[in-house]
Amino acid sequence: MFKVEGYEVIRQEHIAEYAADALYCRHIVTGAEILSIQCADENKVFGVSFKTPPSDSTGVAHILEHSVLCGSRKYPVKEPFVELLKGSLNTFLNAFTYPDKTCYPVASANEEDFYNLIDVYLDAVFFPRINKEIFHQEGWHLDPTGDDNGLSIRGVVYNEMKGAYSAADGVLSEFSQRLLFPNTTYGVDSGGEPAVIPDLTYEAFIDFHKTYYHPGNARIFFYGDGDIERRFAKLDEYLREFGPREKKAAVDLQPLATSPKTHRMPVEPSSPDMGLMMTVSWLFPEITDLKTRLGLHILEHALIGLSSSPLRKALIDSNYGDDLAGVGLEEELRQFYFSTGLKGVAPGYEGKVEKLIISTLQGLAENGIESEAIEAAVNTIEFSLREQNTGAFPRGLSMMLMSLADWLYERDPIAGLRFEAPLAEIKHDLAAGKRVLEDLLNQFILQNNHRVTLILEPDAGLAQRRKNEEQNRIKALYEGLGEDREQRVADDAGALATFQHTPDSAEALASIPQLIPADLPPKNMPTLTMERSADMEQLYFNDLETNGVAYLDLGFDLTVLPEHLFPYINLFGRALLEMGTAKQDAVSLTRRISAKTGGIVRSPSIATTKSGDVAARLFLRGKATVDKFSELSDVLLDILTTANLGNRDRFLQIVTESRTRAEMRLIPAGHSVARLRLGASFSQAGAMNERLSGVEQLFFLRRLEKRVREDFDGVREDLEEIRRRLLIKNAMVANVTVAEHQAARVLDNLAELSSALETGDIERHPQASVTRASAEGLTIAAQVNYVGKAADVKKLGYQINGATHVISRYLRTGYLWERIRVRGGAYGAFSLVDRFNGLVALLSYRDPNTDKTLVAYDEAGAFLEELTLSQEELDKNIVGAVGDLDAYKLPDAKGFSGMIRSLVGDTDEDRQRMREEMFAVTQEDFRAFGTVLRQAMAEADTVIVGAKDVLENTKHVALSLTDVM
Repeated sequence: MFKVEGYEVIRQEHIAEYAADALYCRHIVTGAEILSIQCADENKVFGVSFKTPPSDSTGVAHILEHSVLCGSRKYPVKEPFVELLKGSLNTFLNAFTYPDKTCYPVASANEEDFYNLIDVYLDAVFFPRINKEIFHQEGWHLDPTGDDNGLSIRGVVYNEMKGAYSAADGVLSEFSQRLLFPNTTYGVDSGGEPAVIPDLTYEAFIDFHKTYYHPGNARIFFYGDGDIERRFAKLDEYLREFGPREKKAAVDLQPLATSPKTHRMPVEPSSPDMGLMMTVSWLFPEITDLKTRLGLHILEHALIGLSSSPLRKALIDSNYGDDLAGVGLEEELRQFYFSTGLKGVAPGYEGKVEKLIISTLQGLAENGIESEAIEAAVNTIEFSLREQNTGAFPRGLSMMLMSLADWLYERDPIAGLRFEAPLAEIKHDLAAGKRVLEDLLNQFILQNNHRVTLILEPDAGLAQRRKNEEQNRIKALYEGLGEDREQRVADDAGALATFQHTPDSAEALASIPQLIPADLPPKNMPTLTMERSADMEQLYFNDLETNGVAYLDLGFDLTVLPEHLFPYINLFGRALLEMGTAKQDAVSLTRRISAKTGGIVRSPSIATTKSGDVAARLFLRGKATVDKFSELSDVLLDILTTANLGNRDRFLQIVTESRTRAEMRLIPAGHSVARLRLGASFSQAGAMNERLSGVEQLFFLRRLEKRVREDFDGVREDLEEIRRRLLIKNAMVANVTVAEHQAARVLDNLAELSSALETGDIERHPQASVTRASAEGLTIAAQVNYVGKAADVKKLGYQINGATHVISRYLRTGYLWERIRVRGGAYGAFSLVDRFNGLVALLSYRDPNTDKTLVAYDEAGAFLEELTLSQEELDKNIVGAVGDLDAYKLPDAKGFSGMIRSLVGDTDEDRQRMREEMFAVTQEDFRAFGTVLRQAMAEADTVIVGAKDVLENTKHVALSLTDVM
């Protein structure tokens, strides 16, 4: 039994599911609880989380999450979070506000960097400086210097949440939850409702920290390899400064109602002809039994996880709406709930949708869920649990969040990580013929009257009413300041400006722990991707340990398609996977994929190559355990050779869903919309990406939806022509990622697949650039803006290199952060460079400004030209840029990125040269790029995504408006 002085060991055990050893302790003096997970993963994770249940929608928990990272006792700089972003090798660095908890996780594969991050975060949460200026900056304040030269409410969180409340999907999700929990903390918005945020006082903000940010209310988590004693030694540096405190945080249970309720709300429309959006949601009692919780996961997947799942299919086939709505099973709160519904519902059909959901569930409970659907659901959930593929998230972070699902509510944090026993019980019960899923469906949904139906009605006048209400709120806030209100607003604004403009001292900046370039390896890790001979265009192989999972990527060259066929590609990819084959209908095919493999997804990839050409492919990315790889190969062969492209009704559903999702994406991803639009005129790859993922794709989908209804024969001819031109083995590239000792069977199956495909004639078709104005405004119904400028610096004789990446990173984490986020109140800002096509882009996210942001972009070059950097600051940015180059990846991502590098001509020698250029960057490089950037911004293209009246009143540039909504 492990012992550490000052701690009580609650549990210590081996977790076979993760090949890990868990140690669960309590700090005797303060009551802080610690879960330490020891395993072989070098990507180490630390997190400190607090139970933070708000009592109102002022967003106090969210504003505090932002604010504690704005300087602390030991690190008295304005933005230690940003300083870490500049000069850390972190693989994750962020914070989250949930409805009942606030989490501060960090991750790094470098041990010294890891402990640097831990120290800054512990000091931040326990000893933040959170002065009034920070509260005004991150929360809200009255600003006399807005773009419209009038009094306005500004603040980073305030603008973030204005953006959130402009997105219909987010509003639907938020209020579906809130209405289920009318009597608990989940009935308010922990993120902050814009209309309520200005009710938050500085005193209440400070009191919230005093109440909840004490070790006695903390759950502290460690994960990965390394010395366990060092973990506790680091904690002791902080915990020993605190005494005991009675826990005040509580998340009450919501009593279940005895009758259903219906609510209606207005929402800003996402398109001119947007229909209603609605969900039907059920709240469950608290569930502590692991078998029941896992069973509900399987039930959710069986009901709505696939396009062929019975509830999802019933809703989509009804033609009552355009796409599925709702979050499905919500599992991160004390009480689970299930929510589903439809988007794009015609007025008057709300009752039909609700009746259809209930009658479909009743039929499944009475008649049983088909065994094939259950098999597919069980396999999908089991594969996911065993694969532990968390994508860009560190695996340890996923484990921390799983632990908190019990830990936060005074339950065992280790129990929820043990899936083997409950999974085995469920599989045993299913094999014995028990009605496992049907019983759960009856118990938690059909016999449960705590049901809320929420209907969102598009209201074209809502945006203007909100603006009017905001102006009235500003007036009331101003009048409430008393007779000296003008002076008080000026004083607060002046104090904030002084705080923001006063640079951190050299001594304060030196307090931030950081690595130096000499701490980093001088050489890149070599790309493991190697070419092998094969009966196809190219075969790549990645010898990586994958825990028995084989990953296969099949890529088909999109340059063989004429321009008029290219916009179909995302739809064509879905059609291959979701419309059936010659042997199986759509339902059987999707269930087969889910039951026999780890899944297949379509993934287009388009990039400029080193030579200036374009590498454009549609990838089908599949995975399976090595012993079932033949099943994956067989499915892919059926899809590629006999996919049914003639099902008009199903293809119309795919088009309609895609159009709806593209419209819903406009507001939450407005910066990506602007980026794609900007890039469309500068390169062939940019034009192709805009046509496939930007507003050009949305316009195409709107036209195609009508055409499918009127001329499906012509559409089908297009799809068949795509198949004929695209799915040929002499234009196919394959990429396999698996350990060498398991590769033989995989490669043999792949050879059989390739030999069954036909060869074809290859004719390349270049794509023309997208025609747009050099200064364009894309109009949407949003309360915030997304502002972008971009230019091709190659035209100015500048070659983007490793030094440029360091400079671009500095722009993002330094100049743009300061000008756009800190002073401007936007939620975020970005600087992007592409060394192959020469594009430089500056972008903002959830931005209250347009003109101020454009001025900041125009002045960025002069800022760099006049910049004087200390060696410490230069080193910090080198470390951060090299860290980006060395970004940690799971095996499938590592194998895929290695192949992409090969396809675009990005060799190990090129990347090593880029690394050396990063290490060699000088202040003169910054100034030289500043000159280029100043010239580029003077001639750059502009795209702003925002409300029509805001774009019409933008003065810095005359915008040509394009209506998107």
